[in-house]
Amino acid sequence: MSELVERARAYATRAHKRIEHRRKYSDQPYDVHLEAVAKLVATVSDDAETIAAAWLHDTVEDTPATLGDIEAQFGAVVAELVEELTDVSKPGDGNRARRKEIDRQHLAQASVRAKTVKLADLIDNCRDITRHDPRFARVYLAEMGALLEVLKDGAPSLLQQAQRLHACSTEELGRGKQSSPEAGWAAEPNPLNAVADAHFRRTFRELFTARDIAEALLSFDADASCVEVKKTLMHRRRDVASIRIRGAVQGYVSLSDLGEVACADCFRHFAPDQVVSGGSSFVDVIHVLTRHDYCFVSALGQVAGAIRRDDMNKPLVRMWLFGIITIIEMGLVRLIQERFPVDAWQTLVSAGRLDKARTIQNERQRRNQYCELIDCLQLSDKGQILMQDAQLLKQLGFDSRAAAKRVVKELESLRNHLAHAQDIVTHDWAQIARLTRRVEEANRD
Repeated sequence: MSELVERARAYATRAHKRIEHRRKYSDQPYDVHLEAVAKLVATVSDDAETIAAAWLHDTVEDTPATLGDIEAQFGAVVAELVEELTDVSKPGDGNRARRKEIDRQHLAQASVRAKTVKLADLIDNCRDITRHDPRFARVYLAEMGALLEVLKDGAPSLLQQAQRLHACSTEELGRGKQSSPEAGWAAEPNPLNAVADAHFRRTFRELFTARDIAEALLSFDADASCVEVKKTLMHRRRDVASIRIRGAVQGYVSLSDLGEVACADCFRHFAPDQVVSGGSSFVDVIHVLTRHDYCFVSALGQVAGAIRRDDMNKPLVRMWLFGIITIIEMGLVRLIQERFPVDAWQTLVSAGRLDKARTIQNERQRRNQYCELIDCLQLSDKGQILMQDAQLLKQLGFDSRAAAKRVVKELESLRNHLAHAQDIVTHDWAQIARLTRRVEEANRD
């Protein structure tokens, strides 16, 4: 194993392990999938950059790492391969079918090396999904068939293997009733599907937008001196600026890019999936920031603002996230009360936790604040009730107690960091990304 591949293996394994990322059906550590993909690629290529990209192919989509992080660690070539393998569609682009078509067109323009990695990814995922989830497998196989049409210049042996697997899996599942691309599938359990209402959809989709948190960009001509631009950025406490070519904004430079020459020699073009409109939701902004160091905001057809991950610590975003968690918690209370009338849920909570809840309730009542006992439970207590009832698990879309436990743990961690004014980007970025995906899924239902 080359030094580059070993570093990529270690980096990807750590990144997925840090967020406790596991395979959906087997609950195995996620690097089991990454290793399978890398081994398949290694059967047809000894190119270290391609095999490294195989290990890293899901890192930007699923972990806090950005394409900028990948470039800094592994160079521009590997970062470009990972970018080609990373979906570019945003939640706001439409339903699953529309988003998958956008990603398919992106992949159609990818290099032969990236297409080879994607073939290996499809093979391993197809085996897993067909074995464990026949209902969604019909949807996945339809999407896989469409992808195979644009992957024909990938490694021939992997293409043939993927085509054979696709054909055998399709035959095995039969050609019964076809599922719609949205039916029967959510990438993750989504409690918001059971608690969201029309008011939630309107408020959390439309009220908060990218323009509310974007910072105006300083702008420079392409022939401007990097030294002078750097001095200005540092004085204004900015780390990115737009670059004009013949009067029109064409790209950007960051502090880390600036050298000793003119900006034209070190500026970067905006990636197609890196720019959103001012009216785009926070969901779309966060989706962009899972892949890129900057999300750029357009106004009147021109990029005019920028959002960094650290901007997710701004009060408006924190209020938005806290509101989502509060709605989830209130929905859990409602479902528990419907499932267990007359406080029958108490048998599912330990005596110690009930005593603490009664102490809180007594104190609130002393202050003439009416509340029910369940309102005084911690979020983890409500999660404990959920995890012990199969009907509630099913109603909320969880297929196991372990899945419910992970989601409740994430929500509680994020809420605690929000409540105590801690840096949520450092502590909870993966949780924020997953939570906002659930918001978008709930808004589409």
